[in-house]
Order: sequence, then C-alpha cells, then structure tokens
Amino acid sequence: MSGDFEQLRLTLSTGVELDVVDMGPRGAPALIFLHGFPESHRTWRHQLPHFAARFRCIAPDQRGYRGSSKPQEAEAYTPDKLIADIFALADALGVAEFTIIGHDWGGAIAWGVALGGQPGGLHPAWAGRVRRAVIANAPHPAIFQRLLLTNAEQRAASQYIRIFRDPASDAILEEEGIAGLLAHAFEGRVPSGGIQPPGEIARLLADWEDRAACRAMVNWYRASPMNVPAMDEPFAEPPPASFPKLRIPTLVIWALDDVALPACNLEGIEEHVPGVAVTKIPGCGHFVPWEAPQAVNAAMDGFFERTVGKA
Repeated sequence: MSGDFEQLRLTLSTGVELDVVDMGPRGAPALIFLHGFPESHRTWRHQLPHFAARFRCIAPDQRGYRGSSKPQEAEAYTPDKLIADIFALADALGVAEFTIIGHDWGGAIAWGVALGGQPGGLHPAWAGRVRRAVIANAPHPAIFQRLLLTNAEQRAASQYIRIFRDPASDAILEEEGIAGLLAHAFEGRVPSGGIQPPGEIARLLADWEDRAACRAMVNWYRASPMNVPAMDEPFAEPPPASFPKLRIPTLVIWALDDVALPACNLEGIEEHVPGVAVTKIPGCGHFVPWEAPQAVNAAMDGFFERTVGKA
C-alpha cells in the first residue's frame, strides 16, 4: 500500500493545525487512528483502506509531525494538550462518538483519550464520547511507570528516553536529525522484525529533514511526566497508582519481539482494564501495524464484530 492518502488541513480549537486523512462513509461509525514516534498517519497505511469500507477512518499527523503545526517549546507537548487535540479533531469533523486506536506514542495518547472519554470518564466534557479502544504496543501508563521503577528489563530498554531528554542530544539532532539521534540512542541494539520498504524509508527521511519537526518529535518525550531512572538508581515499588479502570471494550495488540517494550507490560493489565482482549503477535517487532498488518487487521475485525453496536 504505497500510494498517498488525501489529507485535509484542519484548524483545531486547541490552537494547532493538523493534516488529516478522513476516508470512508461519513455516516459510518468513526475510528480515529493515532500514530507514534517517529512516523505519521502512514503507520496505518494497511489499516485505513481495509476498514474504510465499513467505518469512517480518521488519521491525523499529530502535532509536531510532518506538515502539522510544530510548536517548538516542550510545554506544548504535555499529554493533556495532545489528548485535547483528539477531541478537538473529532469536533472539527463533526464526530460525536468514536473508537480510538493508537500505536506507540499514539497508543499512550489513546489510553488518555479512552480514560477521559469513556462513559463517566475523567473529563466531564468528553465523557461518553469514546466507545471502544484498540491499543498496539503501548503500555498502560500505570503498568509502565511501575516497571520503570521496579523492572530492570524495562528500565534498560527505556534508557533511550534519557538520551532523547538530554540537552546534549540537541547538537546531534541539529546536525543529523532524528535518524542520527536514533542511531545514537539505539547503538548496538538492532530492532528485530520487519524493515520498511524503500519507498516508506524515503518518505520518513524526507520528513526528518525538517529540523523543526525533529525537535517537536523529541519534545513529546521531554514534556512527558514519566520518570525514567538511570540504571544505577535504586529499584523500589512506587505508591499505589490512582488510575481509574477502563471499562469500555478494549483490545490490546502486542508484538512480542519489541526491543523497547517487552511483554512484561501485559502483566496485570486485567486489573486496570477489566474484560480486556489481548492478541499477542510472535515474531514481530515494535511497528506491528505495518510489520504484521494481516494479523492486526484480523484481530481488529474480530474485536469489532464482538463489540458491534458499541462504536
């Protein structure tokens, strides 16, 4: 699936402009797809055509990415602002209720969108608007923070975040862009799984030539409240998490060969998401939407069939 998707330019009430794919029947149930770092709406290039026959499929380039607005201050990328963008996007398109779908950082925002927008959710203005959630290789925030404090495997896998946050990385970013920073942060750790086809690599490299976009992408990490200790800091149990339970139908898809997010992130997820459906995909690395598109689409098809009428 190498062709371009038509995009709209939308001005949101949150003060940013996003480039957005909006395809499929306008009266159909809406799916909003959120990409992660360091990609774009094209994370979902195998999902959008598959689901657009039955759903209205909406996929933004999130703030900081590609042609969308790229504020340069880190404070513009705190999770509350990124979550608010998604409800403002739905408003701009006249979408009252939707299913939220996210991968990687898009999955992290999807957790927040779901918790804020489920019936009785955290945000009164949004409560009841999110009917289902699909999360791919993005850990539940309570589980992830606990693992960073207690689990050596996850802490080691997340040390790249400390590199991204280090002001000393700014020189690498300016000189070599995101590609150089990734090579520095993941030196000696070759990701397993699929490789992007040449056309997609060329698109990404072109996107990463924009240093304003590179700085903005890294700001997602710098604005996050997550605590990533160094390996020589003590391991200790955190105070009990105060996250509410997510009670809408939720599917978690997890590729098992993810070097950044090992499968220990699935342990205890039922406590936070009662009734969660989990699909594990072996032999696949982090970028599961395009590394294993048939498995992802099949898992989502089954989930949507089981939860018909709830989108």
